[in-house]
Amino acid sequence: MNFNNQNNQITDISYVPIGEKTGTRSFIANVFLLMFIALGVSALFAWQFSINDQLMTYLVSPTGLTGLGKIVLFAPLGFVLIMSFGFQRLSATALMALFMAYALINGISFSFILLAFTPGSVLGCFLSASAMFGIMAFMGYTTDQDLTKFGRILMMGVIGVVVAMVINYFLHSSQLDYIISIVGVMVFTALTAYDVQKLKRIGEGIEYNGEVATTDVKKMSVLGALTLYLDFLNIFLFLLRLFGNRRG
Repeated sequence: MNFNNQNNQITDISYVPIGEKTGTRSFIANVFLLMFIALGVSALFAWQFSINDQLMTYLVSPTGLTGLGKIVLFAPLGFVLIMSFGFQRLSATALMALFMAYALINGISFSFILLAFTPGSVLGCFLSASAMFGIMAFMGYTTDQDLTKFGRILMMGVIGVVVAMVINYFLHSSQLDYIISIVGVMVFTALTAYDVQKLKRIGEGIEYNGEVATTDVKKMSVLGALTLYLDFLNIFLFLLRLFGNRRG
């Protein structure tokens, strides 16, 4: 995602001096805080819907998914597109509200995952994803290696994974599904380091420019949190596809 200010393209790393500054750490801390809050919202609603049969009736009927159930499954993509393309027009408050609504709806959809897989395998994959995400986030923040040169390769990897998943939807190949999951874990694990470094440079750019509006900084924090939220979720979901044990 590109976080472009109307007057300054602060995401252009070539314009930003490398250095540790308090403002940069504050920006990164806010991004991670928002990400963790969103994950908490998703986890809470996933758990509540998975243990409450009455709530599940709003999503599933004897004949299949209800209207709300279909919205829950397909709405998240719409939220991401609105937040990404509406960055300049939306206020920071509206962007935050959309992000939390997205996390809530995602959580409801994840209740199907909790019902499909055993609690032990879900917990194991979640902890594994947390460890992998944390290690790569630390590496992305601390490394002196410029990771921007890998950005195009990683985006091609994401596109390749999506295309392969669409193809396999019709092929139903378990072997291809296994390969897709392995590649997916690798791509989004690498993207975590790349995105964290990019966010670090954005924080440094905010300090360097010094004229970025507070509202824009808040909006960048929300989209940064969305980026890391998506990285973590994809690592978790691909791990679950690889190692999750389905209920009998």
